[in-house]
Amino acid sequence: MATTADVHPVDEIPPVRQLAAFGLQHVLAMYAGAVAVPLIVGGALKLSPADLAYLITADLLVCGVATLIQCVGFWRFGVRLPVMQGCTFAAVTPMVLIGTTGGGLPAIYGSVIVAGLAIMLLAPLFGRLLRFFPPLVTGTVILIIGVSLLPVAGNWAAGGAGAKDFGEPRNLALAGFVLAVVLGVQRFAPAFLSRIAVLLGIAAGLAVAVPFGFTDFGGVGDAGWVGVSTPFHFGAPQFRASAVVSMLVVALVTMTETTGDLIAVGELTGRKAAPRPLADGLRADGLSTVLGGVFNTFPYTAYAQNVGLVGMTRVRSRWVVAAAGGILVLLGLLPKLGAVVAAIPAPVLGGAGLVMFGTVAASGLRTLARVDFKDNDNLTVVAVSVAIGLLPVGVPTVYAKFPDWFQTVMNSGISAGCLSAIVLNLLFNHLAVRRGGSAAGAERAGLPVGGGEEAVEQTGEEAV
Repeated sequence: MATTADVHPVDEIPPVRQLAAFGLQHVLAMYAGAVAVPLIVGGALKLSPADLAYLITADLLVCGVATLIQCVGFWRFGVRLPVMQGCTFAAVTPMVLIGTTGGGLPAIYGSVIVAGLAIMLLAPLFGRLLRFFPPLVTGTVILIIGVSLLPVAGNWAAGGAGAKDFGEPRNLALAGFVLAVVLGVQRFAPAFLSRIAVLLGIAAGLAVAVPFGFTDFGGVGDAGWVGVSTPFHFGAPQFRASAVVSMLVVALVTMTETTGDLIAVGELTGRKAAPRPLADGLRADGLSTVLGGVFNTFPYTAYAQNVGLVGMTRVRSRWVVAAAGGILVLLGLLPKLGAVVAAIPAPVLGGAGLVMFGTVAASGLRTLARVDFKDNDNLTVVAVSVAIGLLPVGVPTVYAKFPDWFQTVMNSGISAGCLSAIVLNLLFNHLAVRRGGSAAGAERAGLPVGGGEEAVEQTGEEAV
């Protein structure tokens, strides 16, 4: 990778062959999660196979466009960091409820469009809230993101949730083989190959999976060569008050999650997410969500699994992820290519996911290592926030008796843990300063003691 003294690693443009390899690695890391949302929603609405395939190709197309907006950016849209975009799982339950209670897809898309517009309007406000994300909060959130994703990798390694052979030893053996290849390449291979360790691990796993009957490419022949998503394919959007309200709650959750992910990427790449770029990234999320409502797909957010890939490979160029966005656009326009990627078995992704998601958690611990835990309550902030964030991960039905809006917020371990960390940090550090106590506690946590714009800028560029 060519470097110059005045070019930040985030802005470096690797050679074309490296762009393609690194970009494909990002696509493979997020593909299963990207197609899961349309599969779940389409299955719940009992869509035909043709309509389900249309949802998937539309999703991949807008995923690619959303990623390009976020990485390349234009005007005040895009954080310009290596961030992959995909459909948020926080919206799955509300969308299924909207679609199955008489509204169908048009009501879902109407609420998605409104949510996207709301995110764009609220983005500057969230950008100014960056002062409340000192290392104590960001480290805790990054740790929760990584640990909460590990069950996803575990489900993949066992064969995929709902699979008939879930937990079979051969599935775990295949995942273990992929994990061993990834670790071996990263430890013993030359520098360039170590950066595509996940891609090589997936390729080796696929080479083993095909002859042993883990997967087949029969669906590739049935897929079409070209498919273009047209606006409002399933009908004009409907704007129902109840649907819009529930999706606005989802918008706040996804903004919280995206904020945590963008801060995590900033930590990993060495380009801190200051208030203005953070607002630009959230504004890009809103625009992508509006495009999702228009082009027959769903709300979008930053994908945490790719944050782990950035940390593991140490490839920080945003143009690598932009190349991944271009690949997703091709997959959305060429369904046959999408069918090839879809044939990768879950255990192969699981073996790679264990490394990537564990890397995210380790990055959170590294951030927390900069926090002073002596003679203060910072340990309590971390302990309670992690507990609240992992509660729905360990006990998925813990909030089943609560109202839908509460479940939307708290069933996401990332948003629940993030909100807890912010509130507890304010309670134990920030409010103590306002009562007239010593400012030392707030400074140790990373909070600015002075107010106003100067404090916001200081936190965004130095403390966080």
